[in-house]
Amino acid sequence: MIQQNTRILIVEDEPKVASFLKRGLEENDYSCEIAFDGLMGRKMFDTGGYDLIILDINLPYKNGIELCKEIRHNNQKIPVVMLTALGTTEDKLLGFDSGADDYLLKPFEFRELLARIRSLLKRISIAETGENIITFLDLEVNLNTYEVKRGGEKIVLTQKEFALLVFLLRNKGRALSRNEIAENVWGINFDTGTNIIDVYVNFLRKKIDKCYPKKLIHTQTGIGYILKEEKE
Repeated sequence: MIQQNTRILIVEDEPKVASFLKRGLEENDYSCEIAFDGLMGRKMFDTGGYDLIILDINLPYKNGIELCKEIRHNNQKIPVVMLTALGTTEDKLLGFDSGADDYLLKPFEFRELLARIRSLLKRISIAETGENIITFLDLEVNLNTYEVKRGGEKIVLTQKEFALLVFLLRNKGRALSRNEIAENVWGINFDTGTNIIDVYVNFLRKKIDKCYPKKLIHTQTGIGYILKEEKE
């Protein structure tokens, strides 16, 4: 099973919440350790060996956004789930831009958190056994180094922009609904009250398409988005 020997770092300053998370995850055969502030979380992360991190935003000494950026600077692959009470679209964008893979609001259903953790770990497992480089026309994506190039020029993407591009590439030529994108890239059911999918597609277009004559990412009216070759 995926969770066997899987180590999770919980960075949470509320003792009751941290204890609840640790107990619930250990009952599901995960190994968990707790850091009660951002500085402790950074020190424990630096010891290495964790497979996933659950991270609050409002933390003493070093907030979760800052900590997530530092984690991403050192490790591009480890899944990070933000667990927080901050729920505006701006909060979520800030969390994803800092490198979070998923974003879950308090109060939360433990079963939902568990499902998201399993989904992220499965995604990492598939990525590690799959192809290392994906290409489409003059676009090249390296899944090991997280490097993206178009026409030989390097393009810097955030964690979530990279995940979105990879999903579009793996489904090139197929129209993808916002629901499907949300479930596979964000690991969540699409919230009709937010435009996060459209915002991130726009971010990606500015980096992947704006400076190039041939556009790759297209809007599919009434459905969502599609990555395909632009016809002359």
